[in-house]
Amino acid sequence: MDFDTIAAISTALGEGGIAIIRISGPKAIRAADHLFKAKNKSLQSLEEAPSHTIHYGHIVEPKTDRIIDEVLVSVMRGPKSFTAEDVVEINTHGGIIAVKQVMDVILEMDDVRIAEPGEFTKRAFLNGRIDLMQAEAVIDVIRSRSDRAFSIAQKQSEGVLSRKIAALRQTVIELLAHIEVNIDYPEHDVEELTAQFIKDQCQSAIVEIEKLLKTANEGKILREGIVTAIVGRPNVGKSSMLNTLAQDEKAIVTDIPGTTRDVIEQVVTINGIPLRLLDTAGIRETSDLVEKIGVERSKDALKDADLILYVINYNESLHDEDKILLQELIDRPLIVIVNKTDLQQQLDMAELQSLVDKNMVVQTSMIADEGIDQLEQKISELFFDGQLESDDLTYISNVRHISLLKKARQALYDAIEATDVGIPIDIIQIDARMAWEALGEILGDQAGDSLIDQIFTQFCLGK
Repeated sequence: MDFDTIAAISTALGEGGIAIIRISGPKAIRAADHLFKAKNKSLQSLEEAPSHTIHYGHIVEPKTDRIIDEVLVSVMRGPKSFTAEDVVEINTHGGIIAVKQVMDVILEMDDVRIAEPGEFTKRAFLNGRIDLMQAEAVIDVIRSRSDRAFSIAQKQSEGVLSRKIAALRQTVIELLAHIEVNIDYPEHDVEELTAQFIKDQCQSAIVEIEKLLKTANEGKILREGIVTAIVGRPNVGKSSMLNTLAQDEKAIVTDIPGTTRDVIEQVVTINGIPLRLLDTAGIRETSDLVEKIGVERSKDALKDADLILYVINYNESLHDEDKILLQELIDRPLIVIVNKTDLQQQLDMAELQSLVDKNMVVQTSMIADEGIDQLEQKISELFFDGQLESDDLTYISNVRHISLLKKARQALYDAIEATDVGIPIDIIQIDARMAWEALGEILGDQAGDSLIDQIFTQFCLGK
C-alpha cells in the first residue's frame, strides 16, 4: 500500500528536556537528510545510514544554511518500524520555539504534509503490523489512569486479546468450512456434518465469548474509572475525604457549612482501581441561591455515579434528610462512611445499621487518618470481589468490542436454535458467517473505512 510522507510533533508542547518530531513515509529519510547536517563527517547522507541508528548534528534552514537546532536523528527503515514504513524521529530541544521552527522547515518541503490525528498508528494498522484491536489499545496505554489499567492496555497492544479473538474465529471458520463443503460437494466423502457437530462448535465458541464478556465490567472500570460521588449533609467531612484520598489539598476545608458550592472532580487510584472522585455540595434545604444550585448538581452527580460514598457525622444524630436519602440509595452501590470518630459519639449505630447493610459501613477519622485502608478494601470487594491482583490481564474494556462479542454470541445462539428446529443448513451458514464477521470486525478484518477513520480520529496528533 503506497502512502505519502507525513510529519507531526509526537510529544506534548511545553517546556521539557527534549521534543520529538516523527516523519513517516517513502520520502521520510530523504526529507530529513535535506535538513540535517551530521557532526560525524564520515556520514555523508542519512540515506546511507543503517537502520535503527542515531546520529548527532544540526537541523539547518535549506535556503540560508542557518542552524535551527542541535538534534539527534533516529533512522528506522521499514518494515521494522512503528508504521512499517521508513521512519525518522528528530529529537530537538524541548519548548515551543525550537520545535516549531524545525517543524516549519519540514512542512515547507513539497513531499511532506502534516499528519492527521492517529495517522501513524493508522498506517501501522493498514500496513498489517498491528490489528485494529491492538491499535485501539494504544489509546488505552496513553489514557491509562492506574498501573493496572496500563498493564492491561500494554498486553492488549502486544496482541494478547487479539490472539483469543483469532482463536474464536478459527473455531467458527472450521464450522463454516464443514457447512460449505457439505453444501457444495454433498457427493464427497467428508466428515459427516451432524446437528450435534454444529451445536458443539457453536457452544464451544459461546463459552469462550462468555469468559471474555465476564471481564467487561471490570475492564470498563479499569479503563474509565469508577465515577464516585462523595455526598452527605454539609460539614460532615466530604472535602476532607477527597483531600485524604487524593493526598492533596484539592478542596477547601472549613468549619463553615456550605463551603463547597460546586462539584469538584479528582482522579485517584485505590488498590489499583482508578476512581473519579466527585466532591459535592452538602445536601440540605437552603435559601442561598448559589448553594441551592450546588445542591442540585450534587443530586445530578448522584444519578450518574457508579459508587456513592455517603458521609455521616459520628458526633451527630442521624438526620431525617440522611434517612430519606439512604432509603433512596439502598439499591445503589453504596458505602456509608461514619466520619469524625475522633469526636464524642452521638450517632446511634444500631439505627444506622437498620437502614443499610452493616458490612458496607466504614468508620473513619480524617484527623487521625483512620479507616482509609478499610474503605479502600470495601471498594475492591464491591467491584472486584477483592481479587483485582489476579495475574490474568485479559480484560475486555472497549465498548465496541463488547458490542461485537455480544453480536457474535447471539448469532451462534441463533445457529443452535435453527439447528434444533431443523432449519436448512444454508440458513444456518448465514448465522455462522455473521458471528465470524462480527469477530473479524473487532480485529479490523471486516471493518469499513468510516469506522476505521472514526477510531483513529480519537488519537492525539503525532501518535
